[in-house]
Amino acid sequence: MKQYHAKIKGTGRSLPDKILNNFDLEKLVETSDEWIKTRTGMSERRVAADDKASSDYATEAAEQALQMADIHAKELDLVIVGTVTPDHAFPSTACLVMKNLGIKNVPGFDISAGCPGWIYTMNIAKQYIETGVCKNILTIGVDLLTRITNYKDRNTCVLFGDAAGASIVSRASEVDISRVIDSDISADGNYWDLLVQPAGGSRTPASYNTVRERLHTINMEGNKVFKLAVRSMYNSCETVLKRNNMDTNSLDWVIPHQANMRIIEALGKKLKMDSSKIIVNIDKYGNTSAATIPVALDEVIRSGKIRHGDLVLMTSFGAGLTSGSLLVRI
Repeated sequence: MKQYHAKIKGTGRSLPDKILNNFDLEKLVETSDEWIKTRTGMSERRVAADDKASSDYATEAAEQALQMADIHAKELDLVIVGTVTPDHAFPSTACLVMKNLGIKNVPGFDISAGCPGWIYTMNIAKQYIETGVCKNILTIGVDLLTRITNYKDRNTCVLFGDAAGASIVSRASEVDISRVIDSDISADGNYWDLLVQPAGGSRTPASYNTVRERLHTINMEGNKVFKLAVRSMYNSCETVLKRNNMDTNSLDWVIPHQANMRIIEALGKKLKMDSSKIIVNIDKYGNTSAATIPVALDEVIRSGKIRHGDLVLMTSFGAGLTSGSLLVRI
């Protein structure tokens, strides 16, 4: 069977207009701008409009990615959305995006992998392209975490924002240097309870008490997650690099999950990576879960910071606990 190669042909992003800054949060909980910046590196984050859901922002990001790729939505063979905040438990957000784009009769589904959701979608898309099943795939990472944030919990409410990022993964030509080179995804369910939305599923269905006790919001044991985050992302990066006979000296850029500036710095130190080669936008957007990496990727491509031919390693961790890395030549 003929072997094909996948490449990222287009990217896009969508961010809400409303900004929630650290001084706004000072009015909601006992915190301060200095405390938030020192511990997280965040200054502001975006909050979704009341009349919009995940599929709306995902669609906007997808339209930008399609435009950059110079293809029509009807040329897509598959749509995959990574999200933990779908419009509904069912149908999938992917199906709603397809409706918005005016396409049908192709597969569409969601992946629930927490913050590495977009990495997971890319891992799947790569294989569909390489086996020749698909020519063009839309992958999206979207989360509206402010919809499930407990604004009475000072430790978590400062962290999260809303966004969507999208990419078009297409079959590369034989002379094209752009490649989705490799991807690693993993999960360890032993740590499922460190980052969880306790209620709303079949384990604890919605009730008056679950709403009153704020069990439909994010619960996180931050200190334990911190240690596991650095270790899991480092191990995933090492797996991908060693598998391709590379080290960090081979890389032009690293785009880590934008969860916490301290985590990003700790990962950079462990990788022995020059901080100038690590892409950071956490100060503007906070932690947007599955959207952090595709949003950052689109930003640096459109700004010209990352150029055609650059070698980029992206890595993330999240609820599950899940982790993953993606090695791409742009």
